[in-house]
Amino acid sequence: MHRDTYGHDSSGHEPNRHDPLWDGAPLDPFLEDGFDPATALDAEPLPEPLDEEEKLLIREDLVQLDAFLELLAPRGIKGIAIDCDGCHEVHYYAWAIMRANLVHMLQYNQSRVHEPPFSPDPDEFVSWDYARGYADAITDQRP
Repeated sequence: MHRDTYGHDSSGHEPNRHDPLWDGAPLDPFLEDGFDPATALDAEPLPEPLDEEEKLLIREDLVQLDAFLELLAPRGIKGIAIDCDGCHEVHYYAWAIMRANLVHMLQYNQSRVHEPPFSPDPDEFVSWDYARGYADAITDQRP
Protein backbone atom coordinates (compact mmCIF):
# COMPACT_ATOMS: atom_id res chain seq x y z
CA MET A 1 0.00 0.00 0.00
CA HIS A 2 1.41 3.39 -0.95
CA ARG A 3 1.46 6.11 1.71
CA ASP A 4 2.27 9.76 1.31
CA THR A 5 4.80 11.74 3.35
CA TYR A 6 2.43 12.00 6.31
CA GLY A 7 1.50 8.33 6.40
CA HIS A 8 -1.89 8.61 4.67
CA ASP A 9 -2.71 5.71 2.40
CA SER A 10 -4.07 6.19 -1.12
CA SER A 11 -7.64 6.42 0.22
CA GLY A 12 -6.63 9.29 2.52
CA HIS A 13 -6.74 7.25 5.73
CA GLU A 14 -4.26 8.29 8.37
CA PRO A 15 -1.90 5.83 10.06
CA ASN A 16 -2.99 4.47 13.42
CA ARG A 17 -1.55 7.12 15.71
CA HIS A 18 -2.53 5.02 18.75
CA ASP A 19 -0.29 2.16 17.66
CA PRO A 20 2.42 2.05 20.36
CA LEU A 21 5.04 1.29 17.70
CA TRP A 22 4.20 4.32 15.53
CA ASP A 23 6.94 6.83 16.25
CA GLY A 24 5.21 9.84 14.72
CA ALA A 25 7.80 10.38 12.04
CA PRO A 26 6.64 11.15 8.53
CA LEU A 27 7.26 8.43 6.01
CA ASP A 28 9.95 8.65 3.35
CA PRO A 29 8.64 11.04 0.65
CA PHE A 30 10.43 8.95 -1.99
CA LEU A 31 8.96 5.65 -0.82
CA GLU A 32 8.36 3.46 -3.90
CA ASP A 33 9.60 6.28 -6.16
CA GLY A 34 11.80 5.12 -9.02
CA PHE A 35 13.57 8.49 -9.03
CA ASP A 36 14.65 8.60 -5.39
CA PRO A 37 17.78 10.81 -5.30
CA ALA A 38 19.21 8.72 -2.46
CA THR A 39 19.80 5.85 -4.89
CA ALA A 40 22.86 7.75 -6.16
CA LEU A 41 24.48 7.49 -2.71
CA ASP A 42 26.52 4.53 -1.59
CA ALA A 43 24.38 2.13 0.36
CA GLU A 44 25.20 1.82 4.04
CA PRO A 45 25.38 -1.69 5.44
CA LEU A 46 22.20 -2.76 7.16
CA PRO A 47 22.43 -3.05 10.93
CA GLU A 48 22.42 -6.52 12.44
CA PRO A 49 18.90 -7.59 13.39
CA LEU A 50 18.09 -7.41 17.07
CA ASP A 51 17.73 -10.74 18.79
CA GLU A 52 14.67 -11.50 20.92
CA GLU A 53 16.46 -10.62 24.16
CA GLU A 54 17.48 -7.20 22.80
CA LYS A 55 13.90 -6.56 21.65
CA LEU A 56 12.59 -7.53 25.07
CA LEU A 57 15.03 -5.12 26.75
CA ILE A 58 13.88 -2.27 24.50
CA ARG A 59 10.22 -3.03 25.26
CA GLU A 60 11.08 -2.98 28.98
CA ASP A 61 12.83 0.37 28.45
CA LEU A 62 9.65 1.72 26.85
CA VAL A 63 7.61 0.67 29.91
CA GLN A 64 10.19 2.25 32.22
CA LEU A 65 10.27 5.42 30.12
CA ASP A 66 6.50 5.80 30.45
CA ALA A 67 6.84 5.46 34.24
CA PHE A 68 9.67 8.03 34.32
CA LEU A 69 7.58 10.46 32.28
CA GLU A 70 4.60 10.06 34.59
CA LEU A 71 6.70 10.62 37.71
CA LEU A 72 9.24 13.20 36.57
CA ALA A 73 7.53 15.42 33.98
CA PRO A 74 5.20 16.97 36.61
CA ARG A 75 8.37 17.92 38.52
CA GLY A 76 9.78 19.85 35.55
CA ILE A 77 12.06 17.14 34.17
CA LYS A 78 11.97 17.31 30.37
CA GLY A 79 13.77 14.10 29.47
CA ILE A 80 16.81 11.87 29.69
CA ALA A 81 20.50 12.82 29.53
CA ILE A 82 22.86 10.19 28.10
CA ASP A 83 26.65 10.26 28.11
CA CYS A 84 27.74 9.46 24.55
CA ASP A 85 30.69 7.08 24.29
CA GLY A 86 31.28 8.14 20.69
CA CYS A 87 31.71 11.90 21.12
CA HIS A 88 32.16 12.07 24.91
CA GLU A 89 29.37 14.64 25.27
CA VAL A 90 26.03 14.49 27.00
CA HIS A 91 23.03 14.14 24.69
CA TYR A 92 19.66 15.43 25.89
CA TYR A 93 16.55 13.56 24.77
CA ALA A 94 13.09 14.98 25.37
CA TRP A 95 10.61 12.31 26.48
CA ALA A 96 8.97 12.03 23.05
CA ILE A 97 12.31 11.86 21.23
CA MET A 98 13.58 9.14 23.57
CA ARG A 99 10.38 7.14 22.98
CA ALA A 100 10.61 7.62 19.22
CA ASN A 101 14.23 6.43 19.22
CA LEU A 102 13.39 3.28 21.17
CA VAL A 103 10.44 2.49 18.89
CA HIS A 104 12.62 3.14 15.84
CA MET A 105 15.23 0.72 17.20
CA LEU A 106 12.58 -1.97 17.51
CA GLN A 107 11.44 -1.40 13.95
CA TYR A 108 14.73 -0.76 12.15
CA ASN A 109 17.46 -2.20 14.43
CA GLN A 110 19.12 1.19 14.91
CA SER A 111 18.55 4.51 16.57
CA ARG A 112 17.84 7.37 14.26
CA VAL A 113 19.60 10.68 14.10
CA HIS A 114 17.88 13.39 16.08
CA GLU A 115 18.17 17.12 16.35
CA PRO A 116 19.50 18.13 19.75
CA PRO A 117 17.35 20.48 21.80
CA PHE A 118 18.21 24.13 21.42
CA SER A 119 20.20 25.27 24.47
CA PRO A 120 18.98 22.54 26.82
CA ASP A 121 19.13 23.26 30.52
CA PRO A 122 21.02 20.29 32.03
CA ASP A 123 19.04 20.73 35.25
CA GLU A 124 15.87 19.77 33.33
CA PHE A 125 17.22 16.34 32.30
CA VAL A 126 18.22 13.30 34.36
CA SER A 127 20.20 10.16 33.63
CA TRP A 128 18.42 6.87 33.07
CA ASP A 129 19.93 5.54 36.30
CA TYR A 130 18.67 8.54 38.27
CA ALA A 131 15.18 8.16 36.78
CA ARG A 132 15.15 4.42 37.58
CA GLY A 133 16.32 5.06 41.16
CA TYR A 134 13.69 7.76 41.62
CA ALA A 135 10.95 5.51 40.25
CA ASP A 136 12.09 2.62 42.46
CA ALA A 137 12.07 4.86 45.56
CA ILE A 138 8.57 6.16 44.83
CA THR A 139 7.27 2.66 44.09
CA ASP A 140 8.77 1.31 47.32
CA GLN A 141 6.88 3.97 49.30
CA ARG A 142 3.49 3.12 47.77
CA PRO A 143 1.25 0.68 49.68
